[in-house]
Amino acid sequence: MLMFLFPGQGSQKKGMGEDLFDSIPEYGFMEKQVDEILGYSLRDLCLTDSKRQLSNTQYTQPALYIINALCFYQAMAKGYRPDIMAGHSLGEYNALLAAGAFDFLTGLSIVKKRGELMSKSTNGAMSAVLGLDADKVQEVIRQSGFMGIDVANFNSPTQVIISGAKEEVFAVDDVMIKAGANRCIPLPVSAAFHSRFMNDASKEFDAFLQDFEFRPLNKQVIANVTAKPYPSPKSNENFSKIIRSLLVQQMSQSVQWVNTIKYALSVGVDEFEELGPGTVLSGLNAQILSRVEQDKILYMETDYAN
Repeated sequence: MLMFLFPGQGSQKKGMGEDLFDSIPEYGFMEKQVDEILGYSLRDLCLTDSKRQLSNTQYTQPALYIINALCFYQAMAKGYRPDIMAGHSLGEYNALLAAGAFDFLTGLSIVKKRGELMSKSTNGAMSAVLGLDADKVQEVIRQSGFMGIDVANFNSPTQVIISGAKEEVFAVDDVMIKAGANRCIPLPVSAAFHSRFMNDASKEFDAFLQDFEFRPLNKQVIANVTAKPYPSPKSNENFSKIIRSLLVQQMSQSVQWVNTIKYALSVGVDEFEELGPGTVLSGLNAQILSRVEQDKILYMETDYAN
């Protein structure tokens, strides 16, 4: 089984899309509308980043959504056909696009609003904790006394992203190192994404999404929040409510990436294709798959010994 994976914020880089903008017919038909929706040239943003805006959330998210989508169109033109899909944070919108929940321009309008709302949040911070498993990270947070920190992303067995009040996120890094973390890397963001500090933004986003109707999916998509497939009820109205609810929750809750990949393995996925700039998700998956294999070997050895 083949699974398509779409990356999120952090995978952007200047020059992305250079080999796609003129080679994907779909974009040629829609580029003018894209720029009208955004109010600026997406091509110029990605290729030159002359105003140094590509790393700003409100610009990053539409740019990544478009590049991920063009990579999807390219893969489909080459004959790839996924059995199941998932995206990391922003990338989940590309998985939903690819599964038919909405059309390209509708998705762009939604992502544009999401980026604007998330960029308005300030005074938050995020940090990648490397070398500790999720249980240990959560234990350190509880015992540290810092009450303004949440786990944002369960990225791999030894990479956990924490998110919250800036002072506390930076202060707890030293505690993590003392607890055995190899490194703590501050992320270049201005807000505490995927934490309770996004609650106000998620409420505004919920109100915005009330005007959109989502279509039933033609492929399974794994939700970040649940690490399980989006359900497909017969009623389009009910299905819209489910998609809306999961996308709103995603802004303030953890990205369950480890469990997403474990679920995919449990249903028979044996091939992963990352569609977007860079190889961030491929790197995370390598760590997850390695741990899964280690756990299998350990289980077999223990079972044999008994």
